[in-house]
Parts: sequence; C-alpha cells; structure tokens
Amino acid sequence: MFWQPVPGYLAIVALLAFPVVFMFGGAATHKTSWRSLKNRTFNMDVLISMGSLPPYLIGMVGFVYPMTSFIEMAATIMTFHLVGRYLEAKAKGKASEAIRRLLTLGAKTARVERQGEEVEISVSDLVPGDIMVVRPGDKVPTDGDVVEGESHLDESIATGEPVPVYKTAGDTVIGATINKEGRLRVKATRVGGDTFLAQVVKLIDEAQGSRVPIQEFADRMTGRFVPLVLVISLGSLVVWLLAADSLRPVLEWGAAFLPWVDPNAATPVLAILAAVAVLVIACPCALGLATPTALMVGSGVGAERGILIRSGEAIQSFKDIKVMVLDKTGTITRGEPELTEAVAGEGVTEEELLELAATVENASEHPIARAIVDGAKARGITIGQVTGFRSAGARGVSGNVTGDHVLIGNHLLLEESGVKGLDTLDGPLKDLESRGRTAVIVARNGEACGIVAVADTLKDESIEAIRAMHAHGLHVVMITGDNERSALAVAREVGIDEVRAGVLPEGKVDAIRELQKAYGNHVAMVGDGINDAPALKQANVGIAIGAGADVAIEAADVTLVRGELSGVVDAMVLSRATFRKIVENLLWASGYNAAAIPIAAMGLLHPMIGVVAMTASSLSVIGNSMLLKRRYDGERKKESQA
Repeated sequence: MFWQPVPGYLAIVALLAFPVVFMFGGAATHKTSWRSLKNRTFNMDVLISMGSLPPYLIGMVGFVYPMTSFIEMAATIMTFHLVGRYLEAKAKGKASEAIRRLLTLGAKTARVERQGEEVEISVSDLVPGDIMVVRPGDKVPTDGDVVEGESHLDESIATGEPVPVYKTAGDTVIGATINKEGRLRVKATRVGGDTFLAQVVKLIDEAQGSRVPIQEFADRMTGRFVPLVLVISLGSLVVWLLAADSLRPVLEWGAAFLPWVDPNAATPVLAILAAVAVLVIACPCALGLATPTALMVGSGVGAERGILIRSGEAIQSFKDIKVMVLDKTGTITRGEPELTEAVAGEGVTEEELLELAATVENASEHPIARAIVDGAKARGITIGQVTGFRSAGARGVSGNVTGDHVLIGNHLLLEESGVKGLDTLDGPLKDLESRGRTAVIVARNGEACGIVAVADTLKDESIEAIRAMHAHGLHVVMITGDNERSALAVAREVGIDEVRAGVLPEGKVDAIRELQKAYGNHVAMVGDGINDAPALKQANVGIAIGAGADVAIEAADVTLVRGELSGVVDAMVLSRATFRKIVENLLWASGYNAAAIPIAAMGLLHPMIGVVAMTASSLSVIGNSMLLKRRYDGERKKESQA
C-alpha cells in the first residue's frame, strides 16, 4: 500500500525537475555561459518542449507504476506544433515569393560579339565590356549601355511601370528587362552580383532580415514573458496540488459546456493538466512572427512597385516624418538643361535666331551649348557650319556663320564688346531670369538680335508629388547648391514651403541637423547625387532616386527604382501600412496570450486544445500580414480618387 501514492508524486517530481535538467544539462553539454544559456533557454521552443516532454516522461513512468498516462497528450502537442510550423513556413515562403520571382526572371544566355561573330554564351560567362546583341523579344542579359540601335524596353520588373521606355545609343538598360521591337547592341557594364537585379534581391533580403525598433520592445517583452510563464505554470501546479478541492467548483461549472473538463479527475492529473496547458497556450510564437512576416510582405509589395526598403527601422521612422527635404537637381528637376524659349528681336525670326545660336554653340561642349543645339534640332532647325570659333570661358562664345560674326553670351560680355540694342531686350531678359531661366543674348554683326533661354526643367510628376506630400501633412523643404533666384523660381512653380539655396554638400548635412532640432528628429531627405550621400545618411529616413549615383543609393534607407518623386508618397504609404500591420499583429498576439493564460491556469483549457489555439494564433498573424498588399492598394486608390 506504501506504493500507491508514489506514482503521482513521482510525476510531479519529474515535472518540477525538468526545467532544471533542461537548463543545466544544456549548459554542461554546450559549455555555454549563463547569459548565452539564458538567451538560448528562454525562447519560444522552451514552452513547447516543457509542455510536451514532461507528459511524455510521466507517461513512461506508467510502464513501472500503475497511473494515468499522458503520453498521447505529448504526441498531440508535438504533432500540432510541427504541423503549425509547416504551415507557417509555407505562408512565410509565400510572403518571400517576390525574391524567388526576381531570381527566376533573369536571362539564362546571352548573344555576344566575339571575333566578329555572334555567339551564344551563358550569362554567368559575361564580363564587363562584352558587346551583347539583344533582338526583339529577348531579355537584356545584364546591365549595360546601348551603343547602337533604338527600341522600347519593358522595365516593369524594375520600376513597376507597365509603359515601355524608349532607349537609344547612350542610354542605360537593366538586365532582365524585355526588348519590345528594335535590335540593340549593348555594352555590358555590370555582371553577376553587381547587377541591378542582384542588388534588388540583396536589398529585399536585408529588409526582410532587418529589425524594427518596436521588435526590440517585443523581444524584451518575450524575454520577460517566458520566465513569467514558467512561474505561472509552476504556481498553477502547486496551487492545484494544495487547493484542488477549493477549485473543483470552477471545473464543475466549466464541465457544463466544455467536454474536455473532468472535475472528478485525480488531483495530480488536474495539476499537471493546468501546468502543461499554461506552458502550451502561452507559447509566444505569434509574438515572434508579428514583425518578420509583416516585413516580408511589405518588402515584397514594395519590390513589385519599384520601392526598395533597405531597413526595418525606416518603416517605423517613416510614420513620424514631419519634414521632407528635397534636392533640386535630378530630384525635382530632370537634372539636364533644356532649351525652353527663344525671344527674337526686330528683323529676325525665331528660326533664324535658333539657327545662328545652334550653329555657333555646336562647336562647344558646355552643357548650355548642348541644350541649345539639341533643342534646335528637336525643332527641326538645320545646323550650319561655323568658322573662327572662339570661347570666352563661362561668359560666352563667338564665330562666323555664312559671313556674319555671331557673338553669344551674358549681358556683361556683350556690353563690353560694344553690342548695340541691348536695352531693347532688358524686359524679356529680366522676365526669363525671374522665372529661373539661364538666358544668353545672341548678337549678329554687333547688333543684339534675340535671347535664347535654357533651364533644368521640372519632372512631369513633381508638382503632383509635392501636392501629395502636403496632403500627408509634410513641411516640404528644398536644399540646393544653385543660386537663390533659380531655386525660388522652381519653388514657386512646384509649391515648396521653404528654400535653402547656395548650400554646399557639407552644408546640407548641417541643414538637416538644424531641421532635426527644430522638428524633433522627424526629417526625411530625397536626393540622387554623390553630394547628397552625407545628408541622406544624416536624415532620419534617406530616400534615393533610383536613377542617381550608386553612393547615394548605398547611403539611403529607401530606394525609388523608377526615379520619380511620386514614389516618395508611395513609399510612405507602404511604410505606414506595414507598421500598422506590425502593431496589429503584436496587439493580437499579446492580447491572445494575456486572455488565454488565466483560463488555462484555472484548468478549463486542455493542453491539446491549447496547442491548436496557439497554432491558430500564429497562422492568424501570418494571414493578417498577407492582407498588407490589399490594404496598401486600397489606400493608394483612395488617395488617387481624392
């Protein structure tokens, strides 16, 4: 008879001893320090292990002593847990589909010119400098520059933009984009891991593996939560052993509608069931999945739309941004001067004025000269021959055209040269300069005959993009190295709130710091040039225009592949939607555990039901993250309608 009570108490001893054996046995085996042991032990798998192994060990005791067996409970817990893990892996795999899709989109072979012949080789054998032949319908094998031919390329893989882009000699093309009609000869510039496609995959992978600051809070909470659950589980065990009779009325009440509740079970059985149920139901798997799954889906959605989010921290920072700082050249404007106006004087037609100016400027390599020549050609002007060409540096140029001496330059140069009739052009000249145009005066045989103006023209979407930023409550600031007159003219046209002109690269960093002090470290910056890289790094969120310099892209937290300013608002909407999903997931996961633990401790939740509920909680978090794409599309649609 002495034996009879022993089996139950042996089971209790096994349950109590297991955490000690688990921790210190692991420490002896792996020779870890206490800190690493703590990090290793108090994780999500601890609760599942402690919820399944003690019932298994107790069940083994049943082979020696006659007692209730819990071995089927251990098997069920592990079965549901592993099935849940499998479903989680499948769901997370679906969330990472963007990376796999990108990896399969590249071309497998390339036609290259070797010793005067076209040969087909593997893309992996390409080297920089190879001349690739891209026929209609072919994928561009790797990144390069067009050296001959013209065509339209489908760049939707990179930009998300369905409209094909025109390419001709001198233009850059991206590997894996599709040539729609013409035959192109392309010089390979980047191969292997240096290609745009490889860099995109790297950026997405970095984003999906990065951490959001709120995740650190969740990790700290989990680090405290798991030991707390162990204490609650142990407390439940002790309380049921000591006060089972007082608690049985609760079980009798629950048995009326919960078929798994047995108020008549032995006290050790009730104690073990309550302790194990607490361990299983409290497993914070959903808490651990809350952030990574949302990041995976968010970065994948962004990649499909040409928005590459480099870090999880940027996602959280974006929601609090109050100031959007924009560089002017290449960000708001195209970054290339274009011919905008030609004001002809008395006795001269606009066509004659442009022909004189373009013929002389055709001998110059200055950017303004190239803009005048290209603009004249686009207007169908015939470029003549110039003789006796001379350059006065940045002040102007001169030459002879069909027997006439033509002088082109600023007002001071022409005044010093004794040109007559300059006063007749004062009005148009002031008007052009007030609108930010760079104007040069054209004189023929000592008589002023007109003005030709060039400007760095606005990108098509700049005005609408800045209007959308204002709709999101952002204070928009332009920081540029250009002169104040040109900067103010652009600012007026697009609706900029604040302008800081004549700022050197190192001055941009100081300007960002000043804004951070004024607006509480809630400053984002958009730029594209090498000179923007330090300021992009200093900003709380750095955003690089995809067409810009590599060093700017490397310094940025977000890259807009399309190179359009409108992508800033898209990135902001995506970041805010992703962060909201993370918060929703964390609230659900923590709320679920907080509600379920007391129920389990009262003995109303069977461990097998608990593991099913725990798995369902994890899958619900993943499912909620998968809805991110729908939310983002819905918010963008709502904004476009507004």
